[in-house]
Amino acid sequence: MTPNDHTDGVTPELIVIPCGARKLDHRAQAADMYIGSYHRACRRAAEALQPDRLVILSARYGLLDLDDEIEPYDTPHSAGTLTAQLLLDQAATRGIAALDPVVVLGGARHTALAKAVWPHARTPLSGTRGMGEQFARLAAMARSAG
Repeated sequence: MTPNDHTDGVTPELIVIPCGARKLDHRAQAADMYIGSYHRACRRAAEALQPDRLVILSARYGLLDLDDEIEPYDTPHSAGTLTAQLLLDQAATRGIAALDPVVVLGGARHTALAKAVWPHARTPLSGTRGMGEQFARLAAMARSAG
């Protein structure tokens, strides 16, 4: 797989990226809240692909636009607090449920949740064998899209 295989040369209408365990310790916009290296790597790759819309999939809040104001939290995706129905409802409310093409960046749990809303989504990090390989693929995506 080459870094551009996930978009087939088409600009994604939507890219979904994961939240992150490392956060600011005060209320902030979602764009600023997540300060961990994995979230930032996903964000750089997503922004390089120049999607029409970029959202964050938060373990606590579900789908977030970058300008949504949120409080810090400590809820892992594994906690099971998000359901497919909740995400489908949020996507419909935000007017993003029918967008295509959609790219989802993130690990297996994150991708599975997003695929409940966008089963056709491209998942360029699928098949990676760990964080190192995911970081390398994200960096390659950011470089090749620029």
